[in-house]
Amino acid sequence: MSANLSPIRRALISVSDKAGLIDRARKLVDMGVELVSTGGTSKAIADAGLPVKDVSELTGFPEMMDGRVKTLHPVVHGGLLYRRDFDTHVQAANEHNIGAIDLLYVNLYPFEATVAAGKGFEDCIENIDIGGPAMLRAAAKNADFVAVCTDGVDVDKVITDMEANNGATTLKTRRALSAKTYARTAAYDAAISNWYVAQIEAEALADKEKIKAPALRAFGGQLKQELRYGENPHQKAAVYTSPDSRPGVLSAQQVQGKELSFNNLNDTNSAYELVAEFDPADRPAVAIIKHANPCGVAVGETSLEAYKAALACDPVSAFGGIVALNCPLDAPTAEAITQVFTEVVIAPGASEEAIAVFSKKKNLRLLLTDALPDPKAPSLDFRSIAGGMLVQERDTGRIELEDLKVVTERAPTEQEMKDMLFAWRVAKHVKSNCIVYAKDDSTAGLGMGLVSRVDSARLATIKAQDAAKAAGWSEPRTKGCAAASEAFIPFADGLLQAIEAGATSFIQPGGSVRDEEVIAAANKAGVAMVFTGMRHFKH
Repeated sequence: MSANLSPIRRALISVSDKAGLIDRARKLVDMGVELVSTGGTSKAIADAGLPVKDVSELTGFPEMMDGRVKTLHPVVHGGLLYRRDFDTHVQAANEHNIGAIDLLYVNLYPFEATVAAGKGFEDCIENIDIGGPAMLRAAAKNADFVAVCTDGVDVDKVITDMEANNGATTLKTRRALSAKTYARTAAYDAAISNWYVAQIEAEALADKEKIKAPALRAFGGQLKQELRYGENPHQKAAVYTSPDSRPGVLSAQQVQGKELSFNNLNDTNSAYELVAEFDPADRPAVAIIKHANPCGVAVGETSLEAYKAALACDPVSAFGGIVALNCPLDAPTAEAITQVFTEVVIAPGASEEAIAVFSKKKNLRLLLTDALPDPKAPSLDFRSIAGGMLVQERDTGRIELEDLKVVTERAPTEQEMKDMLFAWRVAKHVKSNCIVYAKDDSTAGLGMGLVSRVDSARLATIKAQDAAKAAGWSEPRTKGCAAASEAFIPFADGLLQAIEAGATSFIQPGGSVRDEEVIAAANKAGVAMVFTGMRHFKH
């Protein structure tokens, strides 16, 4: 037999997910493979009438300590690790009655699912697998001779290999399985490590201690989809899910449309995160996004009203954009959306009538989710830089009416307060530097991503003027609007540009050395200004 092939004569199986277990076990038995198993897996195989040997028959030790100790034994690890081509290894195996284990099929205790279900500390601890990762890593190390499987799909690949090679597997298959196994155990350990870090940080927070960054940080994910390419066609890309993923674009069901691209996913995530800032129990909200920046955002009595108001903010930029709703999609809104070329629509559900409307636009991607992402839920945001990675908490900051500090002689009216809070929630999701104009539950003009904040104010003004011309309005919606800046205003020029556009109120974090100068300019113009004390840089 070729050195590239390794026969499968004995398999050790220990799985928490028993879907498809019996069919796969039966195929192995039919090919002459001896099955060895543990606990519930062994019982399930035996109950199906298949021959199986309990692992305790190999080790001479029973399972103990509530199942914590059952496979941590030299007979098991020796059977997985010994090299069949080393005489000293073969001699030691014979001397200690260690039989070869040629196939390992183990999936790990469902730690990630236990955490996701919100179980308590002790339940999470008991769902940390010890023997499973140890066996997987041992088998993966010995890929020259052992096939290692972390899920049923892997076993199917092994069986296909065996059928083509007279009961043996190829080195190519075994090495591919080995690489996957180490990624699986790394992701598993990352999930455990990060869960532990979260427990420690919660305790520190409760004790009012300073939270320190861990000396080592692990990240892991499971491949969800290989993408056609990245931001550009010459870049390879894929999307991975993490065990602590929040509801959103990756948990959505794609009802129709072309495959999502890297840019589609990034933009759709931006849109859904933004629209989730608005509580659907209040009123429907719609956000239209292009290149991860909003073209228009609005709240309305109906989703159709909100969509029309959001679209009116910048109908030109909305072409080829992403539409996100905070409420289920209905047919009238779907009809309106199809009148403009749209790449993706995402919503927490849709009526059958709305789905039927979209079915006429085969290329339009429709994504439906069970829930909105919680804007207050903590999670990590990370991005690569040369030589490493920047890691931070996701921006969950939120300002309410009672948090605002009036700093001008004129206090804002109730409507101005409402408009400022709306503008502020949008500004949180606009690339810095940004200026957001808003009025009557809708954005009126947006300027973003420029190196000068006064230029952002000018751009927002121009966008508002263009929108007014397109709609045939007598004046842009910036007249009497609120203006928001996601970071402090360093000079009065940005404020004066907003006032020239028609803003009568202004919301910003404050904290500049020239705050008094900017406040004085606001007082002179008779506009109201509030400070949030919170910044929302977005780069």
